[in-house]
Amino acid sequence: MALPYYVSPEQMMQDKAEYARKGIAKGKSIIVLEYADGMLLMAENPSASLNKISEIYDRIAFAGAGRYSEFENLRKAGIRYADMKGFAYDREDVTAKSLANAYSQTIGNVFSEAMKPLEVEILVVEVADGGLPNEVYRIAFDGSIGDEKGFAAIGGQAEELRLHLKDSYEAGLDQKAALRLATQALEAVSSAKVKPQSLEVAVLERSRIGRKFRRLSHNDLMAILTNTD
Repeated sequence: MALPYYVSPEQMMQDKAEYARKGIAKGKSIIVLEYADGMLLMAENPSASLNKISEIYDRIAFAGAGRYSEFENLRKAGIRYADMKGFAYDREDVTAKSLANAYSQTIGNVFSEAMKPLEVEILVVEVADGGLPNEVYRIAFDGSIGDEKGFAAIGGQAEELRLHLKDSYEAGLDQKAALRLATQALEAVSSAKVKPQSLEVAVLERSRIGRKFRRLSHNDLMAILTNTD
């Protein structure tokens, strides 16, 4: 009788991690930058119909890199979670931290128990009211969660982007300066000019009445990026 094939738990986890990293590395990068009056989210995304950046709740946004179908399912699950919690308790009880913890548990369970891990990395971003700190959480393919400050990056060139932003980011940027810095970072790591038509950009504006999420059109991007004032 043939003996069953054996793989040590350590080797299995290493193989899963390597598989997930390779899948995420194929995806385009996403940057989040904190600026004076909110949060900027920018993704390399030439597709006009498949969004990588989305609103989750009143002041919370979601960004996903990696396999689209997988992070899209996570986005929808996050919206359902937020709506149910806000309805059952209070809208103020829906926070980026609670969403990030829920995502961390879901993604971590898949990584530990399923044969194939999720090939995703996600960001959950919340703009705070005056005086309170904004929140940015990065959830990796294994469910590990990181609390980012000032800026964050995920996707294929995330490490290079983080190194670039570490040297060039300054607190207190206005929205236009943040947009230009994020674009420059993408161009620096790819060594190519980034066209506004290939970008997906949204902001969480603290001063905006009601829901804080707003998308920037390609015309908006063109006007800002080509204006050197």
